Amino acid sequence: MVVMSQQAQLKSDIQKRAKDLGFSAIGFAQPDALGDAPDRLRQFLDAGWHGDMEWLETHAGRRSDPRHLMGDVGSVIMLGMNYGPEHNPLDALSQTDRGIVSAYAKGRDYHDVLKGRLKEIAQLIAARTAADVKVFVDTAPLMEKPFAQAAGFGWQGKHTNLVSPGYGSWLLLGAILTSHRFEPDEPQGDQCGSCRACLDICPTDAFPAPYQLDARRCIAYLTIEYAGVIPEPFRKPIGNRVFGCDDCLAVCPWNKFAEAARETKLRARAETDNPKLSDLLAMDDPMFRKRFAGTPVKRTGRDRVVRNALIAAGNSGDGALLGLVTALLEDPNPVVRGSAVWAYAQLADDMQFAAQLAHFACDERDSGVIAEWQRAAALRQSAC
Repeated sequence: MVVMSQQAQLKSDIQKRAKDLGFSAIGFAQPDALGDAPDRLRQFLDAGWHGDMEWLETHAGRRSDPRHLMGDVGSVIMLGMNYGPEHNPLDALSQTDRGIVSAYAKGRDYHDVLKGRLKEIAQLIAARTAADVKVFVDTAPLMEKPFAQAAGFGWQGKHTNLVSPGYGSWLLLGAILTSHRFEPDEPQGDQCGSCRACLDICPTDAFPAPYQLDARRCIAYLTIEYAGVIPEPFRKPIGNRVFGCDDCLAVCPWNKFAEAARETKLRARAETDNPKLSDLLAMDDPMFRKRFAGTPVKRTGRDRVVRNALIAAGNSGDGALLGLVTALLEDPNPVVRGSAVWAYAQLADDMQFAAQLAHFACDERDSGVIAEWQRAAALRQSAC
């Protein structure tokens, strides 16, 4: 058994090792430290705010207790790595010829970056204590954000994301479960105060109330998780965002203490740093895989990213993109074709639109695409 002085030394060694490996924050929590987080998850699910993310409902029970992942868990160790962008993501909203990629997705896939380093820390714990260890990076039913708050290095803000006093909104989270029992750290209290900047900036009004998120209205959900044609009311508010949305994160006043990511693997790459819409619209699947290899964007697939780029193209007002949009009216994927209809209707003049309408309005490949043509025609007629 490890005595207290050895415990303190071990904890200090783990903290030092975490810092050496590039982690910005580390904290220790008890496995029963979730408080009312499981109840809030249940309310979220009962309201249907999870949309098509059925896996949240399927694993809701397991999320409420980390003992479902490790039966003899004694401590939950939470770690955060800073991925702060070099420039304010809000500045890119005016660059309508480009598609905005969320800051966390511009570099190497954080799952790959964090997991190997978590394993190194876990191996240190196992070697010193002979305890069982398991590592997780956002792929298991574990409530990382509530545990990070319990571990003392942040709190869930009114936008439901983690806020850190030292790193603002820009921390990627990983977790180590171990059967060894560590002295827990003091939980971090909520420091949002009366501020509601994150709620007010949301382009799609995705927050029914502070600390509540309706994911079905969230641009991150719509552009990444949602597989269908994006509902018409959200197309204009999406603007030029093609993968995720950082608005509620970027506007947080706590970002005044944030700094750009030191981990080079998490920094933006040239090919993923808000690419030109013309490049995205021209992508076939091999081109997509080459451009986004090793990044979180690759997980979403070519069709969704091109769908999102079509929405951005329609919002751009740039007639020079019309040729690329026209080509996508023939895309094999019906979601891409349906999105191309909307983009075409935004960019084409009356004569161009009438010609394409006559050609495609009876497209028997997909009734949804026909409906998009009919809707676009009706809107154009009502505007006359």
